[in-house]
Amino acid sequence: MANDTDSRDKVQDSPQLPKIPIFIMGKRYMVPEELTIMKAMEYAGYQFIRGCGCRMGVCGACGTVYRKPGDYKIRVGLACQTVVEPEMYLTQLPFYPANRASYDLAGAQGSAEEIHAAYPEVFRCVSCNACTKICPAEVSVMDYIAAIKRGDLELASELSFECIQCGLCVSRCMAELPQYHIAQMARRFVGAKLTPKAGHLREQVRNIAEGRYKDLMDQLESASKDSLIELYKARQWEPAKEGEDWTPDDHRGLLS
Repeated sequence: MANDTDSRDKVQDSPQLPKIPIFIMGKRYMVPEELTIMKAMEYAGYQFIRGCGCRMGVCGACGTVYRKPGDYKIRVGLACQTVVEPEMYLTQLPFYPANRASYDLAGAQGSAEEIHAAYPEVFRCVSCNACTKICPAEVSVMDYIAAIKRGDLELASELSFECIQCGLCVSRCMAELPQYHIAQMARRFVGAKLTPKAGHLREQVRNIAEGRYKDLMDQLESASKDSLIELYKARQWEPAKEGEDWTPDDHRGLLS
């Protein structure tokens, strides 16, 4: 969300970049070209108090709807990544309300039927693909919903892995599915219930619990800065050559 803190139609000229007109919430502003929508809005006097998040295209908090002049198509993008264009009409969509089911992950079995019970609307999907077309992360939304419908949670988890939870898919769904919440449940089931536990991770946790690294950690905590620098410089490096099966030596008295 942004607040308009400048009542002027135009901001002061800047010699660095040519200015182009854009429309924010129906109001015309002149902003430097090559800026992202988010930076252009801040340049125009808007102050972001929410909906800005990571600013790196990861959090999905800055969903933006815009239209180009002479183009019937409504477009979407992330304000932190989409570059402004002349005469662009845009508005922010910081949050789109969508049904989110409550479920007990610890007590769940991790089955597709549990997802179907939590989100029965998943079977209202008519495969129109509007969700995939609007996704700014280019996730195959329709395909992962189809995978969930037929019970293939592993595939759904893989296809939806890059979802950034922006909710734009929900805004275009004629069946009113909360796609990104459904996919999140599938990924949680796959991670917590269906993926085999890593044996080496269990072994490492056991080593820590048994105090295998206690002496070494005590040495590191009491070492001087110069000793730590020398130890860092002398550390083992993984070979650059690909395909080598490499494991570091098990040193226990590194500072001795």
